[in-house]
Amino acid sequence: MTRNETAATPGSLPYDPRYDPLREATPGENRAYAPTYWIATAGAPPADDGPFTGDGEAEVVVVGSGYTGLATAIFLAREHGIKAHVVEANRVAWGCSTRNGGQGQSASGRLSRSQWIARWGVDTAKALHREIVEGFEVFSDLVAGIDCDPQPGGHLHIAHRPRYFDKLKAEAEVANSVFSYGIKVIGPEELRRDFTGEKGAAGAYLEPLGTGIHAGKLAFGYLKFARSLGARVHPGSPVTSITREGEYFRVVTPKGSLRAKSVVLATGGYGGQKLHPALKSRIMPILSNSVVTRVLSKAEIEAAGIRARQVMTDTRTLRFYYRLLPDDRLQIGSRSAIAGADAENPKHLALLERGIAEKFPALAGVALDYSWWGWVDVSHDMMPRIVQPDAGERLFYAGGYGGNGVSYSAQAGRRVAALVAGQPAQALPIFQGPLPGHAFAPFRRIGQSLLYRWYQARDEAA
Repeated sequence: MTRNETAATPGSLPYDPRYDPLREATPGENRAYAPTYWIATAGAPPADDGPFTGDGEAEVVVVGSGYTGLATAIFLAREHGIKAHVVEANRVAWGCSTRNGGQGQSASGRLSRSQWIARWGVDTAKALHREIVEGFEVFSDLVAGIDCDPQPGGHLHIAHRPRYFDKLKAEAEVANSVFSYGIKVIGPEELRRDFTGEKGAAGAYLEPLGTGIHAGKLAFGYLKFARSLGARVHPGSPVTSITREGEYFRVVTPKGSLRAKSVVLATGGYGGQKLHPALKSRIMPILSNSVVTRVLSKAEIEAAGIRARQVMTDTRTLRFYYRLLPDDRLQIGSRSAIAGADAENPKHLALLERGIAEKFPALAGVALDYSWWGWVDVSHDMMPRIVQPDAGERLFYAGGYGGNGVSYSAQAGRRVAALVAGQPAQALPIFQGPLPGHAFAPFRRIGQSLLYRWYQARDEAA
């Protein structure tokens, strides 16, 4: 499938490659999936409940049917006996849940463990580590029941320059001495011998928790599981307004409305600026591009020196994330355009092509079968929130993972389900207070463009 083809779904509108959540009020209505490898190879989507029509009642309405929204519905039903209605603007898991790199890592936001200590102190950092490790266990339990091509073995964090290896070793020391995490530092010779012959790699560390998954199969597995527990999942139902009616909410879609006791916003980078004031200017949507090559021959894999199938990222601020997939294709992703209007610019595809050639010269010019992009939900302080932002109303949200939501979204769904059910919030920063806002969020892109240039120059310096 080429860059400009669409993964059409019968009865859906065409995929819009230029959609921008800071510009459009909604991401559309019943649009086709992005042309991802995951959608092309996941098989037919499972049954859903169709667009919501008429007027109805619900104990809980979940807005967004990605990993977080579906996990919320799963845990509401499984742990609290609440059968939610999930409403989705386009197809089920249409956003980054079917556009990510399929990397489940032991993280929840963009900050490292040493940065947790600097921000909150050792005791809070240790508690946050326990929370995220528990979250990875929750994620692993779900993955164990879904046919989603898991690739366990931890996460390999690769130093792309010698000076970054020193930083990795320092971070590993903190992780092991403070958190007893069990990170293994890998020198350049061992890295080339046992893991990858990536050109320029100066060492790495291997953290024990990390699993690659097939993003589309995982999303479809969540859908089947949620509906088996009694949740209703309604694609093609963009929310046009959420208003208060006394102690209830009225959630309006183009063909109907639901009166609900509670609302959970689980829209990731796709909620836009107008869905609800609680999320306005609290997420900075950032585009990330991803490509998947044609199937590689055994000789090509050997020539590239790829000996492991762990999920991998490098130490660039504008990081590359990559791995060899179970069917012997290479997947790699990194940053993309600043705005949706520029998303189709060939230079963003060229960045990934150069990334392949520079990391694995033997694969320079290899044909790409799939290319796509998606909006990542980056918070302004680089950490997520799973909260009830206003104690006076039963509206909740979970998001702001900053590209690390594949695994932690399962725990986030579990935690927000507990909040909806009336359990107290966990005593950790990510469960306390709303996502920080930014009055000039749409204009941050000016600074983002300048920062990207500076990051790239710094990352590539010797």
